[in-house]
Amino acid sequence: MREFNEKEVKTLKDIILYRRDVRGNRFIDKPVPKEVLEDILFAGVNAPSVGFSQPWEFVIVDDIHIKNKIKDTFAEENEKAKELFKNGKLDAYTALKLEGITEAPLNIAVFYKPSDHPVLGQTSMDEAGEYSVVCAIQNMWLMARSLNVGLGWVSILDPEKVKKVLNAPEDRKLIGYLCLGYVDYFFENPELERLNWEKRKNKEEVVLKNQY
Repeated sequence: MREFNEKEVKTLKDIILYRRDVRGNRFIDKPVPKEVLEDILFAGVNAPSVGFSQPWEFVIVDDIHIKNKIKDTFAEENEKAKELFKNGKLDAYTALKLEGITEAPLNIAVFYKPSDHPVLGQTSMDEAGEYSVVCAIQNMWLMARSLNVGLGWVSILDPEKVKKVLNAPEDRKLIGYLCLGYVDYFFENPELERLNWEKRKNKEEVVLKNQY
């Protein structure tokens, strides 16, 4: 049985603590080696999944023409999002660089592929399949950070338009669109925390015992 020592536990804590959502103004012009990408994908495909269903698929995008089409849907959705922040945060929102689609050497679109048969553990909560794909993304994020590679999750997108650009089958669901590449540096703490967009919650605020 594999057991882990205190040094390894400390390393994992550090990787979790120093993981960052990387934006386009941080990526540098340095290719991601094949073996590094393979390590990141290894982390994804070895994530936990409901009923061992492994319901994920990954589309690696390095074609600038495809990236530009994806970026077009970001631009459309970003304009819509600005309307939601007009009461107080519009200037701060507009100043943020919220994606790195064309700046990052690689993009990875992560899809959920529904099963064509009942899945153990998914019979009451169908969304558990999609949660499994999120686990894969988190694994990739942590592995990327351990390799000193930046990863950013772009969620300001129209998933149906992304599916069309990538020629995804009708039954697939886009869960995450990731930007991957080396960066000039990682912030010591999350950028949105640094900019006072939101305050970090204390553990005591979110951990309850037995009942609400």
